[in-house]
Amino acid sequence: MTLTAQDLTGDLIRFRHEMHMEPEIGLHLPRTQERVLTALDGLGYEISLGTDTTSVTAVLRGGAGADGQSARKPIVLLRADMDALPVQERSGVEFSSRVEGAMHACGHDLHTAMLTGAATLLADQRDQLPGDVVLMFQPGEEGLDGASVMIREGVLDAAGRRVDAAFGMHVFAGLAPHGQFCTKTGVIMSASDGLVVTVLGAGGHGSAPHAAKDPVTAVAEIVTALQVMITRQFNMFDPVVLTVGLLQAGTKRNVIPETAHFEATIRTFSEESRDKMRLSVPRLVKNIAAAHGLEVDVDYQTEYPVSITDVGETERAEGVITEMFGSERLTRMATPISGSEDFSHVMAAVPGTFIGLSAVAPGQDYNSTAFNHSPYATFDDDVLTDGAALYAELAVSRLASLAGTQPAPTSVDN
Repeated sequence: MTLTAQDLTGDLIRFRHEMHMEPEIGLHLPRTQERVLTALDGLGYEISLGTDTTSVTAVLRGGAGADGQSARKPIVLLRADMDALPVQERSGVEFSSRVEGAMHACGHDLHTAMLTGAATLLADQRDQLPGDVVLMFQPGEEGLDGASVMIREGVLDAAGRRVDAAFGMHVFAGLAPHGQFCTKTGVIMSASDGLVVTVLGAGGHGSAPHAAKDPVTAVAEIVTALQVMITRQFNMFDPVVLTVGLLQAGTKRNVIPETAHFEATIRTFSEESRDKMRLSVPRLVKNIAAAHGLEVDVDYQTEYPVSITDVGETERAEGVITEMFGSERLTRMATPISGSEDFSHVMAAVPGTFIGLSAVAPGQDYNSTAFNHSPYATFDDDVLTDGAALYAELAVSRLASLAGTQPAPTSVDN
């Protein structure tokens, strides 16, 4: 009997719930790595572990057409991120996080479960695969650029040479109706950079600001001026989003503090705007501080590049989605998402695409649900089998097209 994703439903839900209850943050996820290795055990994958992270790279050698020409066999990569967020869960689900201050608020537990499911489906039809599949289980997506670490450690060449195509997937707690797959060619997600600013003043009594050097008023002016600068120096059709998420100064209302500090995230959708922000932001911050007679430390942190999908790989993925689930399950996004992804590094190195999947509960208003990163965010288990099936079929279909063969009747139908 041919194995299907539906056959794995219970295992996928169990894996996801157990991982959700024990979230791990950052680049080092030992318990999560152990879960993935247990799921892969006995499936015939060649396993390699990260040295600077607890990543897992698994290579499945396809058995079809094995004629000693393995160096020319096609290779496809599938990626899932595994890390959680420093968020105190308030979702109320029965399998809520048991770790204080940590939560899978972005759905990475679903990604990991789905890719382990795909691993099982692909192993079941290994003899029919005309090429190799690389599974990329990645820590540290949430701001730590785990993708770059894995690329440096060789994930893209794990099968013996550079992969031919790469596919990533991400669930959303809103954005679209339940079970909807979302794609876009070209720019799909913004670049992400960080800004850390500390204005250095001289403390004093709140009644005598002239005898001190007040950093608070300077910081307030800087925060406002950054928003005005964007509207006056950047094209509205090439948007820039700057959000100050942390603002700190002082200890008491009648004390002028020595310093004032803020941190911001900066999102851009083109390299031109990104380069311009790198120059414009520090210049504005320093000049405003100087106008107040103050010194300032500015740290502009370059993080994730713009996520750009390959047109051909995106259109092929759309064809697979339509064939498996029907055209009504596919949404082509009109505009990019202002979130960011380190899978952008993979797509910059090899042709690839990135697919969204709405995990909002059936019938729920996706416009009003708590979105990713919220402590109240919830993700519906029902999408797990569809995600596992799609991961696997993307590999099967792309290997067949790269090898110039017709794919065998799929064993990953949902």
